[in-house]
Amino acid sequence: DRYVTHSILLLSEHEMNNMKVLSSSACLLLLRSSQAFSSPSRPSLIATSNRLYSSSTTLKMSKPFAVIVEAEIQPDRMDEFLKMIEHNAINSRKEPGCLRFDVLKAQDSPNKFFFYEVYKSPSDVDFHKTQDHYKAWADFKESGGTISSVTKKADGEFIGE
Repeated sequence: DRYVTHSILLLSEHEMNNMKVLSSSACLLLLRSSQAFSSPSRPSLIATSNRLYSSSTTLKMSKPFAVIVEAEIQPDRMDEFLKMIEHNAINSRKEPGCLRFDVLKAQDSPNKFFFYEVYKSPSDVDFHKTQDHYKAWADFKESGGTISSVTKKADGEFIGE
């Protein structure tokens, strides 16, 4: 009885940490199924399953988190920028929490770019900012490589694969 309850709690924590989604129906199924292995003297497991089910139905899948950057690059630093941003994009895409990292060039200005970055969560952006390829972008800006750089943050509503 003690083992079954403990296993269910570990599974729930594992699901929360690794998938960030706890399936309320799966949790309810596991808890209801565990009644067959628990003693009748422990009706708290049934009460717990009802409580966990009702609280787990309020859990929501976290929305992806996007960063949109509009950057105007100093014309004399364009070659340096292009090498750096390609390296940044390629390596950012390898990060476990990065869903997308696109670099777009404006049609009406040869030195204006947009970065469209999508991450699983804001904590994945925090991780991204600790990486050397991101630091190269921060150093480029700090050294005067940009004329301007504006960053917008957004929550994903309808994100494609």
